[in-house]
Amino acid sequence: MPRPFRCRRIERQPVYRSFSPDDITAEDSVRMTVDEFEALRLLDSEGLTQEGCAARMNIARTTVTAIYDSARKKVADALVNGKRLLITGGHCEYEPVEIDQEIMEKGTGAMRIAVTYENGEVFQHFGHTEQFKLYDAEDGKIVNEQIIDTNGSGHGALAGFLQAARADVLICGGIGMGAQTALADAGIRLCAGVRGSADAAAKALAEGTLEYDPNAACDHHGHHHGEGHECGHHHGGDHHCGHHHGEGHECGHHHGKGLDCGHQEGDEGCRRHHEK
Repeated sequence: MPRPFRCRRIERQPVYRSFSPDDITAEDSVRMTVDEFEALRLLDSEGLTQEGCAARMNIARTTVTAIYDSARKKVADALVNGKRLLITGGHCEYEPVEIDQEIMEKGTGAMRIAVTYENGEVFQHFGHTEQFKLYDAEDGKIVNEQIIDTNGSGHGALAGFLQAARADVLICGGIGMGAQTALADAGIRLCAGVRGSADAAAKALAEGTLEYDPNAACDHHGHHHGEGHECGHHHGGDHHCGHHHGEGHECGHHHGKGLDCGHQEGDEGCRRHHEK
């Protein structure tokens, strides 16, 4: 019988998720997992010993050795062979960000919706948002709401901030690929390219009728390219996380196979913080 898998504790989500050579167009890519990145960060950037790294990541020293060696080989492959380096996915359990304000209690069956917020409207630049408005929805209706400050968290920390706030889904305007990937790694569903009233958007999502633009998830501007679709429903080749089926994508999820943490659907070996 195989040993139970232990998820690797990640203290800081990568801020920069994609690296490419400037002098050529990289046709091939290398995917480094977030836990491999974390081992590189702790060992090479912070200068920890392997024992110290193992303690911080809550894994065995031999596991640190294995994932560190894998990470170094991937960096070498990208540098020597001119490949694009992507950081996403992995067997991870994220360290929640501390929020210096009291968050409303979330009901057992509630879906928590977070909306980038400014003066009652959906704020259009995820990485610069200073406030989120949280909505708890049950049986298709909004039952609680609260405005919270991000306290100057940068775009690299906002996914962890939302995870700590126990958000299940984010409604926003424009959002970059790095932030999109961080949200996917944190298990937060994304509805991007939304404009107008924050309250109206949250209500529409709770009712299953929110229209959003999946293409807005690919840049910072939130421009509309083609028609939006309803969040939570499948229309042709698009789906609710804001990506397209068919072509490979980089959100860290493997639809119909396993979770971004490396476990199969229904595996209780790795619990996400936002589900606690």
